[in-house]
Amino acid sequence: MASVSFKHVYKRFAGDVVAVKDLNIEVADKEFLVLVGPSGCGKSTSLRMLAGLEEISEGEIWIGDRIVNNVAPKDRDIAMVFQSYALYPHMTVYENMAFGLRLRHTPKTVIDQRVKEVAKSLGIEQLLDRKPRQLSGGQRQRVAVGRAIVREPAVFLMDEPLSNLDAKLRVEARAFISRLHQRLGTTFIYVTHDQVEAMTMGTRIAVMNAGELQQIDTPPALYEHPANVFVAGFIGSPAMNFFENARLVEQDGKMMVDTGVFRILVAPSRYDIYRPYLGQEVILGIRPENIHDAHFTPPAIQPSPLAANVDVVEQMGHEKIVYLEEGGKNFVARLDPRTDAVVGQRIDVVVDVNSMHLFDKKTEKALQ
Repeated sequence: MASVSFKHVYKRFAGDVVAVKDLNIEVADKEFLVLVGPSGCGKSTSLRMLAGLEEISEGEIWIGDRIVNNVAPKDRDIAMVFQSYALYPHMTVYENMAFGLRLRHTPKTVIDQRVKEVAKSLGIEQLLDRKPRQLSGGQRQRVAVGRAIVREPAVFLMDEPLSNLDAKLRVEARAFISRLHQRLGTTFIYVTHDQVEAMTMGTRIAVMNAGELQQIDTPPALYEHPANVFVAGFIGSPAMNFFENARLVEQDGKMMVDTGVFRILVAPSRYDIYRPYLGQEVILGIRPENIHDAHFTPPAIQPSPLAANVDVVEQMGHEKIVYLEEGGKNFVARLDPRTDAVVGQRIDVVVDVNSMHLFDKKTEKALQ
């Protein structure tokens, strides 16, 4: 078992391209850390530097109590699961799983014991004599994970291992990998662009953008207290609604956010935090799930009412995703399935003022 540390790590490519900039992350022993962000944000490059597949331009990477900058990948005590699974097509499942152990000259009896035990735990013991072309996507994914497990590494690295699976299999695989982490009690570092995977699997999430770490925290903390506009917009589905060029104003002793079309009350508990910004332009953020049909308002919220036109209604069964428009401003709401929202009509909704977010207009950082 081992912890992992990125200390002021940079990755530069030719042409002054900085793929990773001053990355500092401490991953605790047995933690499940997810690196998440859009394509090109540096998450896979960071994982590959940890694995030794990319050279580090500057900084240090530690695994346990040793710097691994100049340590060969095979000597880093890590195992990696790739997006493509990287199975050898001419080998059977058994041979694929045993290959890494054979390279280390592990005794045949130990190899046989480990491969069969791991195959049984993953539910693929009946597939050991098959070739990869005879397997489904989900089965290949389990073989790739099994190949990593038999090595008993200190750290598991996973680079978007579920992206080739269909939606149903991805849900099953997420639960499978989470249970696997709990059972093995090993450090996992997992890369994905899918924020749903990140939120459901990680004990902590590191959000990256343009090569820089934006925020690292637990899933609930990222959701409830995003550090900036990027994190707020990336975490959550559908994404947070943003109203730019809003302004904090005060009227009759009440503070509110004026979007230019409608006004949203500010919770009194936040007056002291927001008072220095009165009269200034801010960015208002409201998650779709914090907008409710006025006829089905949850009892625990502090509502601020407004009316809007219904543009699109998506019936999801357990909820309705409703696209609204008012005065040229478009926003999305996740409403109670009983709502009678009809395209082309107006609807009365309320915003939970305890759950809205304000960001500095210039820095895009959260006002906290």
